[in-house]
Amino acid sequence: MSTESSVTKEAVNGVRTALGIAGVLSLIVGILILVWPGRTAMVVTAIIAIYAIVGGLVYGGLGIFSKSMGGWARVGHIVLGVIFIAAGIFAFFNLADTTGWFAIFLGILVGVMWIVEGIVSLTTVGDSASKGWTIFFAILSLVAGIILLFSPLWGAIVLWWLLGISLVVLGLIQVIRAFTFGKGIA
Repeated sequence: MSTESSVTKEAVNGVRTALGIAGVLSLIVGILILVWPGRTAMVVTAIIAIYAIVGGLVYGGLGIFSKSMGGWARVGHIVLGVIFIAAGIFAFFNLADTTGWFAIFLGILVGVMWIVEGIVSLTTVGDSASKGWTIFFAILSLVAGIILLFSPLWGAIVLWWLLGISLVVLGLIQVIRAFTFGKGIA
């Protein structure tokens, strides 16, 4: 076997492995979202709380130990660190409530983003090659955003289910790609 053929086979196997692992992880997370949506959302909230605590420790450490920052920058980093740590601890002690609040927050955030996206699309109608599709998209985006603002928790639940379904479908596709990638090469 030539060296070039060996390298090609190793590269193909590496891509297959990466596709397979990504596909299986996506599939697992998607199934978890669909089977235990509330518990999975709480786990995601807990991960975000851990991130907040770690980020707070980093900011606090930068503020305390940095020699190159000025006084106000150091104070700012310490204050930001304390806020992040407090938010992370609060989230852990009230995980169910924080999960609900986070879902509502994300529902409102996505609703606002869709409204802004619809408005921005309307401002580009004059430059668009397909004015009809641009107007259709803008109206759809505006309506979806307004509906989401009036029912952010339900909207977040629907988006969570869509995410789960998407992860399952995409995970299956990735696993299939892992088995079929590079068939003609190696």
